[in-house]
Amino acid sequence: MSHIDLDTLYRQVIMDHYKHPRNRGTFEDDSLTIEMNNPTCGDRIFLQFKLNGDVVEDMKFTGEGCSISLASASMMTQAVKGKTIDEALEMSELFSKMMIGQEVDVDDFGLEDIEALQGVSNFPARIKCATLAWKAMERVNK
Repeated sequence: MSHIDLDTLYRQVIMDHYKHPRNRGTFEDDSLTIEMNNPTCGDRIFLQFKLNGDVVEDMKFTGEGCSISLASASMMTQAVKGKTIDEALEMSELFSKMMIGQEVDVDDFGLEDIEALQGVSNFPARIKCATLAWKAMERVNK
């Protein structure tokens, strides 16, 4: 597959998660909620977690933002379900490395859609958009 075809595929994956987000919504009960915003662009994310001990049993998000920010939140919520908090935090660390251009094995994420966000590392102004939900998730341990 050519580089251009791969870029087109990645854009399609991002737009699919943006237009048809997975796990978008809220829980009705007293779930753990974390809010975070990106003051430079106005993106805002609200994450809700259902934890069973240290395992992320379920996760939802709401918020406003650009396609990259909301697609990343959608991908992240899929990737961390069923993982322990430590595993989710390790995934966040790998994602952050990928966003600054470091070589990362995307299979470590357990969700190949995340690979579609690799190209964001070429646009430094958009990195904060892609990492917003992940940085918010890191607060779950605090």
